Amino acid sequence: MRRRYVRINDVLTEVPLNWTPDDGVPSRVAILGDKNFHGLKATDGADISTRTKHREYMKRNGFALIDDYRETFKKAEEKRIEAKRGIDPSRKEDIARAIANPRKFGWRG
Repeated sequence: MRRRYVRINDVLTEVPLNWTPDDGVPSRVAILGDKNFHGLKATDGADISTRTKHREYMKRNGFALIDDYRETFKKAEEKRIEAKRGIDPSRKEDIARAIANPRKFGWRG
């Protein structure tokens, strides 16, 4: 039995033999423009059928997309990883102060 695999987001994925790249590859969605917004309405009935209307609606109602917090999540993940390793974020400053003033920390150097 023949099988076909394509690379999607650097992952080999099995696809049907008649699959074409226009079958919803996520990386191609960004170049479609407002096509994904056509006829879209918010749950309160507001028209958000273009990117601009969607962005204005989100701002007007104080909403945010998950992508707006990408850097926040990345920094939080780095802190969690450091905490698991037992690394105190203020450790660098403590070491720098100890080197600058060794007698205060009981060093004879």
